[in-house]
Amino acid sequence: MELKLKMISKDGVEEALSKVTLYRYLNEPEEAESICHDILAADPENQMALRMLGLTITDQFSGQSSDRYADAGTAFQRLNDPYERLYYAGLLCERRAKAQMRAGRPPQMLVSLFKEAMQYFEEAETLHPTGNDDAVLRWNRCIRLLEKLPQFESEEHHTTLEDADTAPVGISRGTVRKAG
Repeated sequence: MELKLKMISKDGVEEALSKVTLYRYLNEPEEAESICHDILAADPENQMALRMLGLTITDQFSGQSSDRYADAGTAFQRLNDPYERLYYAGLLCERRAKAQMRAGRPPQMLVSLFKEAMQYFEEAETLHPTGNDDAVLRWNRCIRLLEKLPQFESEEHHTTLEDADTAPVGISRGTVRKAG
């Protein structure tokens, strides 16, 4: 028996897409991602499979360096519709920020990701189809998440030596001992 991937038929794509949705609902994103790859092997430009592939990858984000941001971004950038490219780029940034929030990252790291997501959502809003307010809903969610973050100082305070400052006494007299 040869161990190699088998191709699904183009006739099986719709049923396979329903299985992607099912596995996402069952919180099994790796299974859903595998099926997306099978669909894209049979139909490389399938827009729903590209969307779902990006989403299944973001479902796996844990806020660690191993998260595959570039892979999700590549799937979303292959979408044909400019609105969808912007919307899903924003969703990618938002999900990255939320994963890092769950991982306990400091607010300074999160704010820039949420703001980047909001920029994408704002651009997507200018292109949205009639009756589709998804970009507005995501924008509002980002605002609410930002409001929950503890306050932090946005400017770093650097300690500098002023003219009247002097070095600690031990250093100025040459009495610092070498470790050893």
